[in-house]
Amino acid sequence: MSKSPITILALASEFKGKAFFQACKKSKAKVFLVAGNDLTEDPWPHDCIEEIFYVEQFGDRQAWKMEDVKAGLAHFLRSNKIDRIVALDDFDVEKAAHLREHFRIPGMGETTQRHFRDKLAMRLQAREAGIPIPAFSALFHDADIVKYTETVAAPWVVKPRAAATAEGIKKIHNAEELWQHLNSLGDERHEYLIEQFKPGTVYHVDSLAFNHQVLFARSSEYLASPLDVSQGGIFRTAILPFDEKEDKALLRLNKKVQKAFGLKEGTSHTEFIRCNEDGKYYFLETASRVGGAHIAELVEFSSGINLWAEWAKIEAASIRGEGYELPKVKNVYAGSIMSLCKYEKPDYGVFTAKEICFHLDKKYHVGLILKSRKREKVIELLDQYAVQVANDFHVSGS
Repeated sequence: MSKSPITILALASEFKGKAFFQACKKSKAKVFLVAGNDLTEDPWPHDCIEEIFYVEQFGDRQAWKMEDVKAGLAHFLRSNKIDRIVALDDFDVEKAAHLREHFRIPGMGETTQRHFRDKLAMRLQAREAGIPIPAFSALFHDADIVKYTETVAAPWVVKPRAAATAEGIKKIHNAEELWQHLNSLGDERHEYLIEQFKPGTVYHVDSLAFNHQVLFARSSEYLASPLDVSQGGIFRTAILPFDEKEDKALLRLNKKVQKAFGLKEGTSHTEFIRCNEDGKYYFLETASRVGGAHIAELVEFSSGINLWAEWAKIEAASIRGEGYELPKVKNVYAGSIMSLCKYEKPDYGVFTAKEICFHLDKKYHVGLILKSRKREKVIELLDQYAVQVANDFHVSGS
């Protein structure tokens, strides 16, 4: 039986998602792409995309002039039907929700998308659902801030509510330092929140959901915290031991988060921390997208599940009202190391381990993914290569 025709509009402020487009084509879904105009030279899979519309992109948050985008889409819809709008990057989640609301296209609306984009909305939703979170406060009302500093022990971190990475986070050690920092934010203060700093191990869980059910999830441990990486460190992450205490606790907590936040279908990247002081797991943030830093490849080498491709299949199945079946999942340990590099094209010949399964091909970056049946071997190599990268390749972006 032939598949019914469906059309997906993808939004991209960064180049990514090649496997998504390829899977859409296999699913007989037509895809149109709206992308930032600084992405015209990127190698999009043009054979899988009906047409690309480039729009002006500006600012740190890769903003678009949404009134112009709406006007263009309104004209496009006169002769085309759009079944779904998909946001490929974190910066595109708000754009997609805004367009869905305006044109009444099914999918995550503006209220729900805030649970996956606005760190203040995330914390309020998590608190309401009984999910453990570090003590936090909005920065709207001076008296609330004073009360927070008097009742919650420092240090604290001031975080941007809408940043896609750990960039913009400021660690604060006392009330005087806090007010100095808040004054420096000026009229942008309302775009931030304050949260108690809890030293600990940071994890990420990457998952797929269909019909409000998490069907697949893989948990990993950051070997350097996102905050450390944002301040010029080297990114490393590794899959956790399967079916052991950490893994089970994180997968349970992830299911609770996705249910409370209203993820009906698609993919999510969620971060947690286990506090050194009390050993408890706390929710940090989530996003309705594939994780960055080539986490999709890490997950695929570990599980055989390509998050981009399965997300496309899930979207197609949802549109058609069909069922979705997850492919067979493997259990192989994998880890990755990524860094800014002082060379335009690093010499990967110096990395010789047979466990290497991926080399990052990006100018002024160096990156590897390794896989093994033994997690200890992955960690050993990541530690070894971290020293090698730091000594011979790394350059700080801070």
